[in-house]
Amino acid sequence: MLAPANLVIALLLVIGWHSTGGIVGVGWGLLAALFCGVVPLGIILRGVRRGRLTDKHIRVRRQRLVPMGLSLLSVAAGIVLLYALHAPAEVSALVVAMLVGLVTSLAVTTGWQISIHNAVAGGTVMILLLAYGPAALPAALAAVGIGWSRLVLRAHTLPQVLAGTALGGVSALVFALLR
Repeated sequence: MLAPANLVIALLLVIGWHSTGGIVGVGWGLLAALFCGVVPLGIILRGVRRGRLTDKHIRVRRQRLVPMGLSLLSVAAGIVLLYALHAPAEVSALVVAMLVGLVTSLAVTTGWQISIHNAVAGGTVMILLLAYGPAALPAALAAVGIGWSRLVLRAHTLPQVLAGTALGGVSALVFALLR
């Protein structure tokens, strides 16, 4: 439920709503979610079905390069479309922030196993705090829960979870600067 693609889609819808104060913003969020969440998830699931990826979490680090690279192309296409259609600034800023987050995650994951789950969760919480202020603090519990689950499942070490969470701050910083 709190997988990275699901958080990306939910965040885009929530920020879309915030950008216009209503359903029109959700429509922009849905358009962005297609390029930032739905297509990248489809790439991963197709890779799993074809046997090119071991699982949807892409636990084998060297397998992450192709799906993350293709996801970069999808997000970049989304950015071009959002700017061409004059999407709300917050939605466009968020998609650019997601692209930067994906690039930084890809750069780190080529040399070290980082928690992408926590990079997305950490960035999500920080972006919600920027948009909604202290009312978004309960979302931090979800990020803590995600980190805890990554440790319990032995998918990551504590430094990998903490580094992933901190890496989410890069996306939040980009969002803050562009919105």
